[in-house]
Amino acid sequence: MKPYIVAITGASGVIYGVRLVQVLAEQSVPVELVLSDTAKIVAREEMGIDLAETVPQKFVHLHDFKDFTAPIASGSYPTEGMVVIPCSMGTLGAIASGLSQNLIHRAADCTIKEGRKLVLVPRETPLSAIHLENMLKLSRLGVRIVPAMPAFYSGQQSVEEIVDFMVGKVLDQMGIPHALFPRWVGKIAHGL
Repeated sequence: MKPYIVAITGASGVIYGVRLVQVLAEQSVPVELVLSDTAKIVAREEMGIDLAETVPQKFVHLHDFKDFTAPIASGSYPTEGMVVIPCSMGTLGAIASGLSQNLIHRAADCTIKEGRKLVLVPRETPLSAIHLENMLKLSRLGVRIVPAMPAFYSGQQSVEEIVDFMVGKVLDQMGIPHALFPRWVGKIAHGL
């Protein structure tokens, strides 16, 4: 199986990226992981963890954020696609503009130019016209935009269940089966 690239940026919601990497490793899906410098700071602030030390060792290969010689900096390196979770608006804007200032931007650029699946999980509110225009531009290129907006129809009661719902929505876009949340089956089945 070809790996997925997963990038975790410094937007609030690093927990989404951490959980996605855990689930992929549990399912033996190989991951090429990139952590932005700001993601490491946010992980300490929001979760009290050292992000680089928390990632699973098996099935995960960690790349330096500034390493343009990493295999994922080339479109010739075969991957299934890429997920940026959470995706800061700065990263989203750089990807939309074709800028390659770090390995996350470059890997996303390669993913787009090779016609591979790219999923962005933006985490910001409110959204400005610039944010929306960048998302629209990327969506028109086939990039999947999955904002971190959990639904509550599955009866989520805890932060973990809310996180799993969002990670499940990302896995759906990646085409990876999961059972992280119950699927909507209609109100009759729920007795409503």
